[in-house]
Amino acid sequence: MSTVPAPEPRDPKAALVFDDPLNQQSSDDTDRGWGERPVGDSAADLRRFLDEKPPHHL
Repeated sequence: MSTVPAPEPRDPKAALVFDDPLNQQSSDDTDRGWGERPVGDSAADLRRFLDEKPPHHL
């Protein structure tokens, strides 16, 4: 005679969600991250400019 183990409680995070994905705002729908730079000093800006400049622009 075999016994069936008791079912384990389900993880609510693992459940399928059937919401409409078009009703949710994605990260692309916001202005966050589009050209925003942290506020810094001018020396850091110059250093970044010189580091990112292609070699044929020297």
